[in-house]
Amino acid sequence: MNNSQIYVGLDIGTASIKVLVCENVKGKLEVVGVGSHPSGGLSHGAIVDIDKTAQAIKAAVEQAKAKSGVDIQMVTVGLPANYLKQNEVHGMITVADQGQPREISDRDVLAVTQSTLSQALPPEREVIDLVAKDFAVDQFRGIQDPRGMAGVRLELWATLYSGSKTIVHNTKKAVAAAGLKLQDLVVGPMATGFNLLSDGEQDFGTLLMDFGAGQTTTSIIHDHQLKFAFVDPEGGKYVTKDISTVLNTSQKNAERLKLDHGYALASVVKDDVQLAVDVVGKSQPVNYTEKYLAEIIEARLRQIFRRAKDRLDAIGAPELPGGLVLLGGGAAMPGLRELASEYFPGNIRVVVPEQMGIRHPGYATALSLTMYEASLSDVARLIKQTLHDDALIESPSQRTVNQPVAPQPAPAKKSKPLSFRRPAAPAAKPATPPSEEAPAPAPTKKASAKNGLRSFFSNFFD
Repeated sequence: MNNSQIYVGLDIGTASIKVLVCENVKGKLEVVGVGSHPSGGLSHGAIVDIDKTAQAIKAAVEQAKAKSGVDIQMVTVGLPANYLKQNEVHGMITVADQGQPREISDRDVLAVTQSTLSQALPPEREVIDLVAKDFAVDQFRGIQDPRGMAGVRLELWATLYSGSKTIVHNTKKAVAAAGLKLQDLVVGPMATGFNLLSDGEQDFGTLLMDFGAGQTTTSIIHDHQLKFAFVDPEGGKYVTKDISTVLNTSQKNAERLKLDHGYALASVVKDDVQLAVDVVGKSQPVNYTEKYLAEIIEARLRQIFRRAKDRLDAIGAPELPGGLVLLGGGAAMPGLRELASEYFPGNIRVVVPEQMGIRHPGYATALSLTMYEASLSDVARLIKQTLHDDALIESPSQRTVNQPVAPQPAPAKKSKPLSFRRPAAPAAKPATPPSEEAPAPAPTKKASAKNGLRSFFSNFFD
């Protein structure tokens, strides 16, 4: 592990805190440790008690440390999509030296990013992420990495995502109170959409539904961008509350019934299976059928699906070629795909990580956070340096965090402690100047439909 890059994803959920430690070995991420602990101080996916949340984070991190042998210092944190907004922004700087073209450097990328971020935001909002679309050098657009090119003017077109300052601030404070440093903040649907969907699903459009305990997030990824996000304030905990209320049993018993015997679609559940339920105020358990339990669960899930569909219908969202992708702890409920098919057309699948030890939809977000951070280009890391003053977003050649812990020998007199440093990554190759474009062929019927869909989504988020 000494020669690998290590990434740690922190998923702060309403029901549980999940910490996932991955190492990048020859371009492939491998899970080396995982920690999970019941959450504290969260409501509807947002932190409302910083101290309680920090304690839960510490406990989950300690588990991950023990299992992975990694001294976790920095984490990539997922943010909920509550109150998320998107704006298309543009920045421009002059790079000429005494009127003459010069080579574009890292400093110029940082400068044009700062120019792009110069637009004013309301005081209650804070920038979360800035995703570059492309650069332009002297009006030559479509450039992904302008460094090494020579020019007079550098421009950047990007998508700016902003969120509630309260949510961002409380997340940063909880991470700091847990004794950790922030490596990156990532909006949950961006991490999952950009890393758990195939290239075609991201390009043509896919609907994602993240069933958390405190809320359900519905989002659309199209043209490799997050285009839409809707947060329903109900999730798996509300299913548990319904079971507890209707059956007059404790929350703990209700959660166990949901996990062990729950089904999302009552019509396919047999009516001859009896469940003995401890009821408050009764000395003997009361028998209920599995079908009755499924009816309670189905009623709440139908409300969540119906509200998501109504919201999509209200904005005129078309049927997306990528279909529907389900993730989150609630997505493990048997029968959920069949129930979802009554509301959403097309292919429906549930994301279940393939890595050993995390083969459950509830770990999809934590895994996607590590994948997101590992896949960032050097230019993307430069851009992120300007976003969060207390975040340390470094290029691969600079990073020396989250090092493996080696067994320490017995201390000798005046001996120095062992230190571990990650070897420098190969330098990025200079970008190739853009070539002249060939005349575009006449659009086919399929291409015209795709372009029409992209046109529809051009201002979809707003």
